[in-house]
Amino acid sequence: MLESAFTLWGGTVTWLEVIAFVLALACVALSVFEIHWGWPLMIVSSLLYGRLFFEHRLYGDAGLQLFFALIAVWGWWQWVFGRRVTDGAAAQAAGLRIVALAVRRRVLVVLGWVMGWGLLGVLLGRATDTDVPYFDAFPTVGSVIGQVLLGRKFIESWWVWMVVNSVSIALFAYKELWLTAALYLVFLGLSVVGLARWRRMQRVA
Repeated sequence: MLESAFTLWGGTVTWLEVIAFVLALACVALSVFEIHWGWPLMIVSSLLYGRLFFEHRLYGDAGLQLFFALIAVWGWWQWVFGRRVTDGAAAQAAGLRIVALAVRRRVLVVLGWVMGWGLLGVLLGRATDTDVPYFDAFPTVGSVIGQVLLGRKFIESWWVWMVVNSVSIALFAYKELWLTAALYLVFLGLSVVGLARWRRMQRVA
């Protein structure tokens, strides 16, 4: 699958990237509409992207894809069978509803992102041969946070994804992974759509 499928803006696009692109796009589109079948697609696309990023020395993103594959199993379970208990109230029926984080938790999310970015950047810079340790670390840590929030249907996940996708577009363009950069541009648009739709669904609920 590492053979060239076509060239794009002077860069080679492999069949591996093409297949991962299609599956990842379908996965995010299904998430926007709260269709849980996007999670198994995430498992496959994450494993494929893990291989692709490893080949391009994006080790933070490669490791992140393995995390995505594992957390997709958890996220799938949460969307189908998960329950939420708040302020001592009884648990909801199986299947999570869309909710927002409390202000204090939002602050903790931002602080965790900044701290994780610094720590992972140092680790990648010292332990690997990557040429973009902090550039790679920022969206990697943000993606972990965004995925956990998405798995529990917190609406803030879409804000996190907007930031992650914006930075990732620049990162993949720098690495001449043009098809993946284009994918993240589409992801950015879907993040905006997802936020708007989840806000409407939250008001209805």
